[in-house]
Amino acid sequence: MIALLWGGCKPTEENPMSEPIVTVDNVSLTLGELRRSMPDNLAPQDSVAMAEDYISRWVRTKLMLRQAEINLSAEEKDVEKLLEDYRTSLLVHLYQQKILEQKHSPLVTSREIEEYYLQMKDNFNLQESIIQGVFIKVPKNAPNQDQLRRWYRSTDAEDLINLEAYSFQYARNYEQFIENWVPFSRINSYLPEPILNEERFLRWSRHHETSDDDFNYYLAIHEYELPGDTAPVKYVEERLKAILLNKKRIEFIQQLGQDLYEEALREKIVNFHK
Repeated sequence: MIALLWGGCKPTEENPMSEPIVTVDNVSLTLGELRRSMPDNLAPQDSVAMAEDYISRWVRTKLMLRQAEINLSAEEKDVEKLLEDYRTSLLVHLYQQKILEQKHSPLVTSREIEEYYLQMKDNFNLQESIIQGVFIKVPKNAPNQDQLRRWYRSTDAEDLINLEAYSFQYARNYEQFIENWVPFSRINSYLPEPILNEERFLRWSRHHETSDDDFNYYLAIHEYELPGDTAPVKYVEERLKAILLNKKRIEFIQQLGQDLYEEALREKIVNFHK
């Protein structure tokens, strides 16, 4: 069986793929069925392991089915309605997905995001501190760190350009997030000794410098928000976009159903009997 599984053999009288491998009651798993269930181009050892797993699962499923047939009543085994309901749900879902792909435009504008945020902003409270700013980690022997100290504290465009050029040349880690919000915990984890009281630190500090044996660390905090504060719209923008996209999909499907219903009434496909 293993040799047949590895090779490219096809059914012949000498090597019939209809040969049973295992039988449970009167139902058999054939070599051909097993081979069709296996991916192509597997290594021999992988083929063996996958074949053994498939055979084991097949046997266990058939045994469980056998017990179900023995122990369930005729009424319990009548699954025609369940199958029909499942078929209906599956086909409707497949059709809806096809129409969504063909006709639904999954676009969310900045204005829609802003309007939804203003309506629902009380539902977007922060669970952790977030910051905007700059973080740099440079070797202690890197040159011109006096200038670096001036640049990383500045918001001047030219200073930021100099900071970026310096960091690309010397920094082991450089993150500029002046316009984006990031969790403070992520930046805090970069420090050799993490800051323990985040709230107090953020309320009273705008710059932080520390070091270990090999590196100097520089952190500038331009803006911050604390747990419990309303999250800035930019921080939750992707969540808002996902919510609005899902809302639009639901509305599209509901409108599709309504349009089909009204068209069916006009075309007398649906007739209500008094």
